[in-house]
Amino acid sequence: MWFRLRSRPFRTVLRWQLAVTAAFALIFGFFAGSHGAISAVLGGLISVCAGAVFAALGSFAEGKPAGIALVTMLRAEAVKIGLMVLLLWLVLAAYAKAVVPALIASFLVTAVIFSLAALVREE
Repeated sequence: MWFRLRSRPFRTVLRWQLAVTAAFALIFGFFAGSHGAISAVLGGLISVCAGAVFAALGSFAEGKPAGIALVTMLRAEAVKIGLMVLLLWLVLAAYAKAVVPALIASFLVTAVIFSLAALVREE
């Protein structure tokens, strides 16, 4: 694999996102059945995938001068947001039985969790 997630904050946040996705799948699976669980998993995975792409693209900024690093990180953020929009659209267009509240709730909570990476120490 050409990319390894070396950053401890991103690895930690990825674990949090996966744990929350699993919890939402259990909760919505209980209340809305299998389509609720699948919708919650898809919502969480949209955020996880977009975050992983951001981390991969952002890793190219490592060791670069500040101006280049900033441009690289802004591009990574733009790609992340674009990928989120595209994946949300694909899921909603392709999965007719999607439970929208489960999908959106899982997506939003995991997206917010991604922003917590700044609070995790690198050590």
